[in-house]
Amino acid sequence: MTRFLTPVALLAAGMLLGSTTGHAWDKPSERYLDVHKTYSGASCPLEADQIAHFVYFARDRDAIHDHPLLKNERLAGAQIMYSWRQLEPARGRYDFSAIQDDLVYLAAHGKKLFVQLQDASFSQAFKPVPNYLLTLQFDGGVSPQFTDEGRLEGWVAKRWNSAVQDRFAALLAALGAEFDGEIEGLNLQETAIGITARTDASFSPEKYAHGLKVNLRALKSAFPTSTVMQYANFMPGEWLPWENKGYLRGLYDFGEETGVGLGAPDLIYTRKGQLNHALAMMHEGNYTTPLGIAVQDGNYIGTTNTLKVVDDHENIVPVLHAFAKDFLKVDYMFWGNQKPYFEQDLLSCL
Repeated sequence: MTRFLTPVALLAAGMLLGSTTGHAWDKPSERYLDVHKTYSGASCPLEADQIAHFVYFARDRDAIHDHPLLKNERLAGAQIMYSWRQLEPARGRYDFSAIQDDLVYLAAHGKKLFVQLQDASFSQAFKPVPNYLLTLQFDGGVSPQFTDEGRLEGWVAKRWNSAVQDRFAALLAALGAEFDGEIEGLNLQETAIGITARTDASFSPEKYAHGLKVNLRALKSAFPTSTVMQYANFMPGEWLPWENKGYLRGLYDFGEETGVGLGAPDLIYTRKGQLNHALAMMHEGNYTTPLGIAVQDGNYIGTTNTLKVVDDHENIVPVLHAFAKDFLKVDYMFWGNQKPYFEQDLLSCL
């Protein structure tokens, strides 16, 4: 994604700062940077709320068996990731047995299932779409994702390709026919991708924004009853607040218009990137559709995408919860099953 200011954006930023000296918006990118301090007094046990709390297991389905969530009244259930490749092993032939098995197991313990549908990976080796999509008919079906340093980090379905959209809509329709009203909800993966027109000539930010909306319409059509949600964190081609093309805001508005909830990975309340994008969208909007936030690997210690264990650390779960409840006003929280923080920090507060 673009994280650097263009010359035009730099000029506009300078004009803005020069014209608002002494105003609270002298540094608009820092307007929410200290909000978390308001919640520093939060403590365990967590305050009562109306939030549905789920435990996120990624693709580790087996971990739900005999898991502590099954005996905790405050945890509503499990959020599990299933890949498009897994669910459609051949064109038009679907295998939903994994979802069905997990749904039955959780229900037997009074818990619910929230499905995360995977069409992107952060693995060089794993393409999360069916093999039939990896053909000329679908322009290869996937596009490689690169880090800001130019390193290949994974693959994402060509969400902006109409032929791929049609097949994705067919998958959603089949899932909805089987599970609408049975599962708690289904969410699509994050909107942030490491793709530009330089790495894939078929891509543009405008096409991508449109393609996401096509997929959201298909999602809501397939699931009129269960909660549906798009993780919308960053959008290619803009970096807020400086480069605002309306892509992310437009997606949040579109979700409200169509009845699709919006969410995001990474509850990090000290980073301007998260604060100026998904967290700002949630705080500033007035939504009737559900909002959700994920506490992912590293978030328990105030960072992201790390499995490192810090023994001597502050338990920030109360602040994470208070920030999500009062500042973001979310309806769902998805707590990562990261050891040892899940049991040491979260369960000790429930």
